[in-house]
Amino acid sequence: MLEDLARTLHVSHNVFYTLLFGTLIVSSLLLGFVLNRVLHHWTRKFRNGRGELLFSFLESLPIPLLVLSGLYIGLESLTLPRQYERIGSKLIMALVLLVIAYFPAKVLILGLRRVSQKNPALERVTQPATFVIRTVFALLAIIIFLENLGISLTAIWTTLGVGSVAVALALQETLSNFFSGLYLLADGPVSPGDYIKLNSNQEGHVLRIGWRSTTLRTLGNNYVVIPNSFLARAVITNYSVPQTRMGYTLVVSVAYGTDPSRVEKVLLEIAQEAIQDGLEGLLSDPAPSVQFIPGFGESSLDFSLNVQLRRFEDQYAVQSELRKRIVRRFPEEGIDIPFPTRTLVLDKSAKDLLSSGPGG
Repeated sequence: MLEDLARTLHVSHNVFYTLLFGTLIVSSLLLGFVLNRVLHHWTRKFRNGRGELLFSFLESLPIPLLVLSGLYIGLESLTLPRQYERIGSKLIMALVLLVIAYFPAKVLILGLRRVSQKNPALERVTQPATFVIRTVFALLAIIIFLENLGISLTAIWTTLGVGSVAVALALQETLSNFFSGLYLLADGPVSPGDYIKLNSNQEGHVLRIGWRSTTLRTLGNNYVVIPNSFLARAVITNYSVPQTRMGYTLVVSVAYGTDPSRVEKVLLEIAQEAIQDGLEGLLSDPAPSVQFIPGFGESSLDFSLNVQLRRFEDQYAVQSELRKRIVRRFPEEGIDIPFPTRTLVLDKSAKDLLSSGPGG
C-alpha cells in the first residue's frame, strides 16, 4: 500500500519512507508538547498540594516517550535506508539512556524541593544539590552510551586519573572556595541581607553568597569580596540574628565628687527625651537604663547608658545625638566632664629639693 502511494506521488521509495519517518517523529514531538502543556497546567493547579509532585514528574514524560515510540514504530514498520536505520537505532539507545538517567534524577530533585518547601532552612542547598544530582546522572548516561558504542574507556580513565590530580593541584584554591561555599549554604551562619563583622574587621551587609566568594556591602556603599574559604574559617558576628534590633552602651565619664545618683537620673532623662523627640533608630522598649559601670576610672567616674537600637547601622547617628544632648545638659545640671589628670605625690626629699630653689 505504501509502495503504491509512493508510485502515485512519483517519489522514490527512499525519499518517501524518509518523509514518512520524519513526519512520524515531528508528530510525536507535537503530541508530546501538547501533553506536556496539559500536565504542566495540572502541576500549577496542584501547586503546594499532594498532586504537585506527581504531575511535575509526569509532565516530563510525554516528549521523550512519544519520540521513542515514534522512532521504534518507524524502524519496525518502514523500509528505510540502512544508514538511517543505524542512526535511528542510536537515537533510540540515546533516548532510553536519557529516560534511565533523567527521570530518577527528576524524582530526587522533586523530592528535595518538596523537603525544602517544608523546611525553609534547607532551601539554600537546593540549587547546588540539584546541580550535583544532574551532573552525576548525566555522567552515568554518557559512560553507558560510550560503552554501548564500543568505545573503550580504559585509556580515558587513565588519562582522567592523571589529569584530575594535576587539575586538583592547580585548582586547589578554587575547589576550597567551592566546597566552603557549599558549607556556608548548608550550615547557614549568614544569609543575604544580614549585617556581619569578621574577626579581621571586614563588615557590611551580605549581598550574595556565591560558590567562590561572598560579597558584602559596607556602610560606605562599597563592595568587599571575601573568598568563601576565608569566610568559612573566620569568626563571624552576625548583628541580624536572632533579630535585627540590638543593644548599645554609651560610656559617659564625670568628675570625681559628682553624686552618682544624680548622674544616673540625668542620663535617663536625656535618653527618654530623645525617644519622645522621635530620634530615628532609638527604641523605647526595652526602656533605657544607666549603670555605674565601668565605675572608677583613672580621672573620672564612668557610667554606662544602655539603649535599644532598631538595627546595627543606627548606632552612629544615635550615639552622636545622645552625646550632643549630654554636652548641652551636663553644664545646666552642674555636672563636669573631666579632662585626664595626674596627681603627683612627692616624698619629703623631693619637696625639700624643690623648696630650696636653684641655688639651694
